Amino acid sequence: MPVRPSRPTLHIPGTTAHGVAPRPGRRGDGGREGTLRYLRAGAGAPLVLLHTVRTQAEHFRHLIPLLAGHYTVYALDLPGMGYSEIVPGASYDEPAMRAGVERLLTALDLHDVTLVGESMGAVLALTTAADLPERVRRVVAVNAYDFPGGIARSGLLARTVVAGALAPGVGPVVAGVEPRAVFRRILRGGLGDRTALREDYVDELLRVGGRPGYPTVARAVYRALPSLVAARSRYPRVEAPVHLVYGEKDWSRTADREANRRLLPAAEFTQVPGAGHFLALERPDVLADLLTAPA
Repeated sequence: MPVRPSRPTLHIPGTTAHGVAPRPGRRGDGGREGTLRYLRAGAGAPLVLLHTVRTQAEHFRHLIPLLAGHYTVYALDLPGMGYSEIVPGASYDEPAMRAGVERLLTALDLHDVTLVGESMGAVLALTTAADLPERVRRVVAVNAYDFPGGIARSGLLARTVVAGALAPGVGPVVAGVEPRAVFRRILRGGLGDRTALREDYVDELLRVGGRPGYPTVARAVYRALPSLVAARSRYPRVEAPVHLVYGEKDWSRTADREANRRLLPAAEFTQVPGAGHFLALERPDVLADLLTAPA
């Protein structure tokens, strides 16, 4: 069903917006499930895109057109993010976010799925594949956000903002104030090529950040980082082929990457020279080539 809570400032040509309703009996404060918004484009086998912390489906604005000639692409707004419904009292830890991804796959009855996630989305792609081996054909995990510190490794400004958002008392106020210059600087800290951050994309993220209840979601996602780290214990359960992709300048360290290679010894591994954390913004061509190469 179409979802129009408000009109995004960005439109990706060839995409249409749809929604996945809560499961029966799970809407509202009691069930903690809201409607999930996703974008759909293209035709072919299903490919699901899962975005990063504090972004949304439009994070893949440059990648979707490169894939739509090869796949039916589904770009999900994770629970509470983008234009997915914000439900008071909902959890945003890894199991709850994973449940949202699994709801998309099961509600649309998707099989033979290629799961592609970046950052937090990479963790969710791997843990969803562990839960639903009968539906997932392949996983591409880009810059998995599964190490202590996360975005705080971007620099002093990011550490200060995240610490402020999590602080008792003033945290909700800090999380609800996102000066454009500060927000841009933090995002640029995740890029090797800082020109890849477009101003219209910043506008869209700030607009979504102004939704009622969004500061609560942002604080909850920051608090959920330990659950993303803990979710690594599920990686060895993944049966589908896995490709680990890292930007050379990602916030993860060599030890973090090697630890995941030990958990997933059969996984392919690619490191993209000069690239940072937000590969879908910076090098969508690399990801598209990887995903469309002959098997």
